[in-house]
Amino acid sequence: MADASTQLQVFLGVRRELVSYASTITGDRAQAEDIVQEAWIRFTPAAAVEQPVAYLYRIVRNLALDLKRSRSREQAHQASAPAWLHPGHTADPADSCQHSMLLDRLSDTLQAMPEASRLALEMHRFGGCTLAQIAQRLGVSLSTAHRLLRDALARLAQEVDEPDADGASHEA
Repeated sequence: MADASTQLQVFLGVRRELVSYASTITGDRAQAEDIVQEAWIRFTPAAAVEQPVAYLYRIVRNLALDLKRSRSREQAHQASAPAWLHPGHTADPADSCQHSMLLDRLSDTLQAMPEASRLALEMHRFGGCTLAQIAQRLGVSLSTAHRLLRDALARLAQEVDEPDADGASHEA
């Protein structure tokens, strides 16, 4: 028991310095406290150690560096994760409603377009088709395909910019 009480006295004598040391490595005082606690757990079963203070510092240093490495791996993993995995912010209900109403208006505008213009827009924006592919599929000239696409985009842009009946602008 004398050995265990000696270990405790040594630990308590340098505990404050160990927390400061771990805090400088991790940059977080709360995590430094956890590291020093873990160091005590690892230090207690140690048999006769010639330099217990140095041994405690070594344990704290290794634990702090392990935590730092773990954090950097986690941050790198989060940064490389697809955007849809990251938590999103919740939109304001009024903004969501306005956005939904704008999408409804755009959908109505798209449905009201001449079929050739709507097809040209859908093929270009959603299908990734080039103007040449659109012209070939619709059986029109390249300049006509360009005009159809331009007119469709202009109609949608006008709908987005058009103010509401009460004067509010519909911007997404």
